[in-house]
Amino acid sequence: MDRCVVLVDAGYLLGAAASLLVGEPARSRVSVDHTGLVAALRERAEAETGLPLLRVYWFDAAPDRRPLPEHRRLRVLPRVTVRLGALTRAEGRWVQKGVDAAMHAELTELARNHACSDVVLVTGDGDLLPGVMSAKEHGVAVHLWALQAADGDFNQSEDLVGEADERRVLDRAWIESWARLRELPGVFPAPGAPPGIAAVLAAPPAPRPAEPAPARPQPAAALKVVPTPKDLADRAPLPPGGSAAVSAAGPVLRWTSERGWLDRPYPQGTPASPATAGDALPTLAQLTTSAQRWADREEDITSIGGDPHEVGQVFARRWIDRLGEVGRLTVLWTDYPRIPHRLDGELLRYAARFGLLAHKDDQIDEHDRYAIRDGFWKELAVRVPGGQAAMADD
Repeated sequence: MDRCVVLVDAGYLLGAAASLLVGEPARSRVSVDHTGLVAALRERAEAETGLPLLRVYWFDAAPDRRPLPEHRRLRVLPRVTVRLGALTRAEGRWVQKGVDAAMHAELTELARNHACSDVVLVTGDGDLLPGVMSAKEHGVAVHLWALQAADGDFNQSEDLVGEADERRVLDRAWIESWARLRELPGVFPAPGAPPGIAAVLAAPPAPRPAEPAPARPQPAAALKVVPTPKDLADRAPLPPGGSAAVSAAGPVLRWTSERGWLDRPYPQGTPASPATAGDALPTLAQLTTSAQRWADREEDITSIGGDPHEVGQVFARRWIDRLGEVGRLTVLWTDYPRIPHRLDGELLRYAARFGLLAHKDDQIDEHDRYAIRDGFWKELAVRVPGGQAAMADD
């Protein structure tokens, strides 16, 4: 049938809208114009698919599956069907039960009966992946809609994103056409107490009888104090002879690198300063805006293959482009092939997104770690003046 159907996960739709408008996924903080919302869904779906709308299915949860006022308003609107799961309390929070299963069953049934040719899914739950695959096998085109995330990151399952035929992002302007911040009730002062009670409350407290002084505890044996890492870092290192004399060189930070153990002294009097100039450079996360983070995830899904060398090069390219001052990167070559600690951890966490994890202990394979870092340095060598010469001299 040449018609389209819209399946809406209300928890995802309203929670993501609240996160964007308010900063927290609390649906109670957002006031929703349900008539305007359904009209906006219908208009957008018909425009995108080029087909008339058969129906909007609204999937939500309620205590004991009893419709709430918003569900009663929705189910009387034309072309809207409400499906309710159970809302139960577990471990101090509300949990939906049966919503994903109902969406999966509806999607599969619509596709099997050829009730529509296009399905629009407004959800982020990866549990619908089998239903999407089944619908596609029955010849149904699946359109996946996402709401703009508050932090610029993804708020959908990447497996679901990869399986959809078409994808769209519903931006803030579209959300604000039917949702707005709910006015919080004012704070009312507590009623005044009767005069007699007020006098009692205003009277000073009666003096308490004196209590005998507690017995002083007997001094216990001195406890052995174990120094913390900070205490050790603030101490001056011992001289080579191993005597107890205090060295004037200041504390020493030690770490491993591809060249073995290295000693990097802190500047005297500044124990919190970075060990090298490279450690003072900002990380990629500090240089990335919300819009850039979204674009990065789009590129990761659609363009990046996941080869370890490629992953390191992509990370380095983004970092250099956003740093802006290429001349600042020349300080890295004094410590090549050591990557600054914070940046190196960020690089490996980024690589983990592409499945570059060994089965044992969820750690990146040692060979892949070398390849990732090699890709990072090769990208820097091409883009930083003097980089290729520095690598050749090593």
